[in-house]
Amino acid sequence: MSLEFGQLVTLTDQKGRTHLIQLEESKQFFTSHGSLEHNQIREIGQGGVISSSNGMQYTIFSTSLQDFVVSMPRGAAVIYPKDASQIIELADLKDGSKVIEAGVGSGSLTLHILKTIGQSGKLVSCEINEEFIDVAKKNVAKYLKNLPTNWNTELTDFQNYSATDKFDAVILDLLNPWDMLKNVQQILKPGGHFVSYVATTTQMSKLVETMKITNNWTDPIASETLYREWHLQGLAVRPKHKMNGHTGFLVHARRMADGYKFPVKRQKPAKGAYGSDFEAIQVED
Repeated sequence: MSLEFGQLVTLTDQKGRTHLIQLEESKQFFTSHGSLEHNQIREIGQGGVISSSNGMQYTIFSTSLQDFVVSMPRGAAVIYPKDASQIIELADLKDGSKVIEAGVGSGSLTLHILKTIGQSGKLVSCEINEEFIDVAKKNVAKYLKNLPTNWNTELTDFQNYSATDKFDAVILDLLNPWDMLKNVQQILKPGGHFVSYVATTTQMSKLVETMKITNNWTDPIASETLYREWHLQGLAVRPKHKMNGHTGFLVHARRMADGYKFPVKRQKPAKGAYGSDFEAIQVED
């Protein structure tokens, strides 16, 4: 498959180290193993192999979204592919979905959403930090080669955002998602999906218990995703020593229709679950 100048390319050497470059006519890429000619990389094309001036061989492939988001410039911490893919699945995003996210970060989740909802979908990204929006826009434009017309950024606190349309999914990456639940409910259509990315167990617990108090949501489900590669060499098959362990928790629920409450679960709470320690962290009215 041919490559074009301006395209992002991932080069992987014989030691498994990767380099992400953007092809430019008559330019050279320098590594500790010598130089590579951009023109030659383009000529060989995707799936080919190129040798550096010092003899190191590199495979050539167009840059995948996973390759890009783990190495792209950051204004804030990125949501890693293992979590982004779970968010896409939990929120049931598909071609044509209307989505709002709050906390744009560096644009990692933004790119995953845009790729999923297609040109017929709609994405609104709310962010209070203008620098983060600028970084996200640059990353999106670099990977997609333009800024999609179906993506709008809003420099505002999500708590103050209002919409005339109802959304299929609301995704939050904020420090205090429990304070946003009233607005989430107003923006989200009945049956719509709410997903929140939180970093700590205290955030997770406070969000879930607040949702239970409002009773406008299905029983929240919290999860985390761990990703571990394996070392594969002959009969030496074992887990790799390094892995992507805990990055954050995902809390997911669906919005109940207006006038309906989620039925009380017919099960006793775990012993001590709502004792004095719990009362100390109860959400204030």
